[in-house]
Amino acid sequence: MGERNEAVKSRRGDGDRRNQFERFVTAVNDRVSRAPFFFVIVAALVLWAASFPLWSSSTKWELALHTGSSVLSLLLLVLLENAGRRNNEAEHEKLNVIAEALSDLMESRAAEDADLHDSVTRLRDAVGLEKEH
Repeated sequence: MGERNEAVKSRRGDGDRRNQFERFVTAVNDRVSRAPFFFVIVAALVLWAASFPLWSSSTKWELALHTGSSVLSLLLLVLLENAGRRNNEAEHEKLNVIAEALSDLMESRAAEDADLHDSVTRLRDAVGLEKEH
């Protein structure tokens, strides 16, 4: 995992430009998307089940589980949706850069092939690239 983190840092260039919330979301996403988090949740459920004799009524015992799981689910949903949105935006940016480079390469060869010029136009229209010159 250390190699992956170093690769991410090197791709970012001049430091981490994300705000504190985005760094927090990334850290949470990295932890909850791994197997140990599943085992933590299973352990919490086992502890909850074992705590039945400590509660004065089964209704309060069940309410504790429902409340805790609802709050945890809502928080994780918000954090993971944010992480997914940011990943989606990063993927689109990468695809736009690739499409722009491909269209520039195709345009440089379009003088030799008339059909290639039409392909460049279709590619630019498909991905929303504007002519820069």
